[in-house]
Amino acid sequence: MRTMILTMMLLLGMAAVVSARDPETVTIRGGQQKKAGSSGITIKFVSVVEDSRPPEGTMGIWAGNAKIEILITDRRGSKTAYVNTNMGPHGDQYGGYAINLESLTPLPSDRTKLSVASYRATFSIERLHR
Repeated sequence: MRTMILTMMLLLGMAAVVSARDPETVTIRGGQQKKAGSSGITIKFVSVVEDSRPPEGTMGIWAGNAKIEILITDRRGSKTAYVNTNMGPHGDQYGGYAINLESLTPLPSDRTKLSVASYRATFSIERLHR
C-alpha cells in the first residue's frame, strides 16, 4: 500500500514537471509591436517615460531606473502598463498571462538623448496557473 502511494505521488510530480512550460521571450524595438506566438498577446512598446540609468561606461552611485509604457492587447481588449528595469513593477498581468520586462537596451549615452526607436525591450510571457 505504501509503495503504491509513493508511486502515485512520484507520477503526479512528474506530470506537473512535464506540463510546465518555459516562458516565451519577445524582443521589441521602441515604437513597434509584436505578437507572442502561443499566448495570442500583442505587446506594443509605446514610449520611454524615464531613463535615469547611468550612461554606458560610467559608474553611478545607484543603478538608476528606466520606466517604459507598453500596451498589452489580446482578442478581448487592451491594457496600458508601465514597467521598470529596477524600481517599481517589472511587469503586469493580462488575459491569464504574466508579462515581465527582462531587459532594456541600450544604456543611455552621456552625449545624446536616445529616441524611443533606439531602444529594445525584451519581455517574458508566461501563462498563469491557478
